[in-house]
Amino acid sequence: MKTIDLRSDTVTRPTPAMKAAMMDAPLGDDVFGDDPSVNALEAHVAALLGKEAALFMPTGTQSNLCALMSHCQRGEEYIVSQMAHTYRWEAGGAAVMGSIQPQPIAPRADGTMALADIEAAIKPDDPHFAISRLLCLENTTGGQVLPMDYQRDAGALARRRGLNFHLDGARLFNAAVAGSQREGGSPYEHARRIADLYDSVSVCFSKGLGAPVGSALVGSSGLIARARRVRKMAGGGMRQAGLLAAAARHALDHHVERLADDHANARRLAEGLAGLEGVTVVPPHTNIVFVDLAPGRDGKAVVDAAREQGVLFTGLYRLRLVTHLDVDADDIDRAVSVLRRLF
Repeated sequence: MKTIDLRSDTVTRPTPAMKAAMMDAPLGDDVFGDDPSVNALEAHVAALLGKEAALFMPTGTQSNLCALMSHCQRGEEYIVSQMAHTYRWEAGGAAVMGSIQPQPIAPRADGTMALADIEAAIKPDDPHFAISRLLCLENTTGGQVLPMDYQRDAGALARRRGLNFHLDGARLFNAAVAGSQREGGSPYEHARRIADLYDSVSVCFSKGLGAPVGSALVGSSGLIARARRVRKMAGGGMRQAGLLAAAARHALDHHVERLADDHANARRLAEGLAGLEGVTVVPPHTNIVFVDLAPGRDGKAVVDAAREQGVLFTGLYRLRLVTHLDVDADDIDRAVSVLRRLF
């Protein structure tokens, strides 16, 4: 029986068409700047998101680190959500490797930080304090889409207070697909509108877009030049990386609009689990479903029992299930059946 893997959208396998694109990719040495497939991808994603330049990275964690270390110097700080990936899930890289102080702020239920809290966290010009240099948002955050008006207002606050503005857009195209469905236009146009608000954006190809490896950082030519140096320092200088760049380009060309299928499957999953006693399902914005269990319910036991029946996901008191291109509606129905029995 097929294993239904809902642990993350990072578990996808390259499609046959993506593998063919990888095998056909012209290659060079990217550290010398002469891998044509990498160069083409960087030019394409920069143009797609309306920035001067882009830099291909092996991971989103490295892409964010390069952004933070390119915006901030030692002894400066970035303002970020307490639950943001850059702060909580990236091993403290900005502090450890960049000597950049994080200033975390508790998020609200919708994943946003209150603008008043952001403003209050900006340090005065005083030698006792780290220098506030950067505001960092994440979209999507916990699968939730940041409202465009909120992003505009946060960007206006950052500019007014002299801060740079970075987006961890690991799932930027999930946000763009959701926005295009709500407001019209293509997902690519909506992704550009989001990116226009920021000085830099990191976007992953290895999550919902389905590439095996890779992220990109986009921004000004000067910022990307600094980021290239940090990437080398962090061990991210790859050689014949065009194999991976070709997968990322295929994902951008063929797997963006289909993210709507993942969102529909997430809604199907949430609706299938709704109404069970002791179980609260958070309505998904995109492709991530959270299930909160009542006190006394053993989430680990549910995770372990579901694994024995071929359904994988993560969590303890809060379960996290993520849809992606390797999961279809029939898989969702089977997962719902298994979970309803277990609950």
